[in-house]
Amino acid sequence: MASCELSFEFFPPKTADGLDKLRATRAQLAALNPKFVSVTFGAGGSTQQGTLDLVVEMKRDGLEAAPHLSCIGATRESIREILKHYREHGIRHIVALRGDMPSGMGEIGEFRYASDLVEFIRAETGDWFRIEVAAYPEYHPQARSPKHDLDAFARKVKAGADSAITQYFFNADAYFRFVDDARALGVEVPITPGIMPITNYSQLLRFSEMCGAEVPRWIAKRLEGFGDDRESIRAFGLDVVTDLCERLLDHGVPGLHFYTLNAAAASRAIYERLRNKD
Repeated sequence: MASCELSFEFFPPKTADGLDKLRATRAQLAALNPKFVSVTFGAGGSTQQGTLDLVVEMKRDGLEAAPHLSCIGATRESIREILKHYREHGIRHIVALRGDMPSGMGEIGEFRYASDLVEFIRAETGDWFRIEVAAYPEYHPQARSPKHDLDAFARKVKAGADSAITQYFFNADAYFRFVDDARALGVEVPITPGIMPITNYSQLLRFSEMCGAEVPRWIAKRLEGFGDDRESIRAFGLDVVTDLCERLLDHGVPGLHFYTLNAAAASRAIYERLRNKD
């Protein structure tokens, strides 16, 4: 665990109370010395200002902060302006995504794929940014096939990505197979597994349905059996996700990227379990 690099994902809160909670969460997780933290970017750039404000604040507090940047519905000029703002604030790490089309938006914009965005960032800014891209071990829900999705991932790397973060998963073999298949295509960048702590069953099912992550039947059935017993759900979730992380670490993954949902307790508990097993 000592050699494993940690990173954490946050989202821009919509309220002052939410921002206060996030600052407390960030302080707790900063104590774990993450390599970086990332901040999400709403559909169609709906949280653009909130994302910028957060990454600037986090950088000021000594964290390497990587804003998400989605290109769906965007123009080259709008992306150019965002990149300019990040450069002006000394931000040198970015997570480049296609993103989701917000409801009511009819135009896909000037970028069709994340690879187009990566290529544009490189053309506009050279090597200024370290660029992360997304990877899908169980393949993107909108992909025509696993092969099509893997080829799309390889194109993002070829366009200039430095590394990748996966969608969360609970089947380690899916991740191992994805990495092997990517290596077979000549993709050599680090592929960091995304980790989703389990704290709420209905929330987990909702998120997983939206993003295409599979919740194995045995996990779903156990969680379903706990009903409204939140403590049992958290305890079981801690066991399951810690075991997953242990297996990943045993295989030498480059790091662990936690989807925190702006809360610290579950990620910290997993970290403490892993550290105590060293």
